[in-house]
Amino acid sequence: MRRLFDRLRALSWRRIWGRQLQEALCVAPLPSRGSDRWLLGFALICLIVGGSLVLACGYHAGFQRLNAFAAASPSWLWACLTSLGDERVVFALTLFFSLRHPRIFWTLILAALIAIAYSRGFKALFDTLRPPAVLAADAFHLIGPAHTRHSFPSGHSVTAGVFFGVLVLYTRWIELRMFWLLVALLVGFSRVAVGVHWPVDVAFGLMGGALAAFLAGWLATRWSRPASVVRLHLAFVVLAFVLALTLVFDDGGYSQAALMLRLLGLAAILSTLLHYIVLPAIQASPRASGEDLS
Repeated sequence: MRRLFDRLRALSWRRIWGRQLQEALCVAPLPSRGSDRWLLGFALICLIVGGSLVLACGYHAGFQRLNAFAAASPSWLWACLTSLGDERVVFALTLFFSLRHPRIFWTLILAALIAIAYSRGFKALFDTLRPPAVLAADAFHLIGPAHTRHSFPSGHSVTAGVFFGVLVLYTRWIELRMFWLLVALLVGFSRVAVGVHWPVDVAFGLMGGALAAFLAGWLATRWSRPASVVRLHLAFVVLAFVLALTLVFDDGGYSQAALMLRLLGLAAILSTLLHYIVLPAIQASPRASGEDLS
């Protein structure tokens, strides 16, 4: 065992990871042709829906009807779907492909930075009240914590728009693009279903996330060098790893999604150890390289 640890310590990890990143970038796909128009079209639809709701019926339009409709479905379904918009979940999901697809990982990082500026900026600017702060407790169906402030835009919807929007960018199959957008819509709708956002928040949240993914895709194709910088890559991987670890102990207030979050967190942690430590160590071992073991 000690000999094994000595061999692991003797490996040039930075060189190994740097080579893997370079090799992955050489074969990494660029954003698929026409996928940017999908995101712009999706963002435009969200803008039209959100704007129409505000102009026709006001900021609170459609909430109670949609919330009552969602109440007919199991609460655990909405709890699990809304958890997919948790920033920690998205970071954990990136660990499954960050080393094999560094270009997609880098695009997601850029999109996340743009989305943070959009979401946090508008939340601070408007600081609108959420349904639990406006409606009586028996007037709607609430699942999970009763957040009361910073309603516009929906942060979970922004996150869903970013993550699934970037996946749309790098997906060639039209059917799969439609599936990613459908999941993003369901995550957004879940924020109304759990009772913490108005439909307008969701529409503009998805719009902002999709636009952030579009801009990040444009930037990543013209500024791809940071995707192969080992220290920068590892900094975000460590951040994602820590966030994945928190999923094991913290369900974000949605206890019905706790099992899913724990399993996802553990799977992301194991995937990280496998792809960043175990497999490189095996490939660099004397047997794999044909060196003499004696």
